[in-house]
Amino acid sequence: MGPAEKSLSIFFALTHRAWLNRSMKVALLVESLTGNTWKAAELIAGNLQQEGWTITGLNPVKKPDHLALQAADLIVVGTWVHGAFIVGQSPWGIGNINALPAITGKRAATFCTFALNPGKTLGAMEKSVNRLGADVIGGMALHRAKIEAHSEEFAARLMSALAVA
Repeated sequence: MGPAEKSLSIFFALTHRAWLNRSMKVALLVESLTGNTWKAAELIAGNLQQEGWTITGLNPVKKPDHLALQAADLIVVGTWVHGAFIVGQSPWGIGNINALPAITGKRAATFCTFALNPGKTLGAMEKSVNRLGADVIGGMALHRAKIEAHSEEFAARLMSALAVA
């Protein structure tokens, strides 16, 4: 390998490393009633920030920050589970999620907080966010008694999923 080829090889290696370590930008949109889902979003954001990710916004679903959404590489949408213990579980505020602005071409992830059983909440959320034009890369149900541990696990899953994307 000659000097020019060696320089080019080093350039590509450094460029690839810089790309892998670049700061992902994340916007979080949250529906919360008692504060559990908001707390989960703050914990998720904190875990991502510890790994060098940038949080462009943390806002209620009803009041999205359009600039934060535009700047984000990933949009995380969270809500809480509403419904009876065995049947009827659904994401609270699904109408508000459906009314979000189009996020075509963005990657997204969903999470819900629950007390007893999340049912098919994540599936319903994924459909809604997909209809907004996003590519949903995953989701997770977070038990309200395990908010800290589940939030950390969800953040780790996001980092892992996007490390190979």
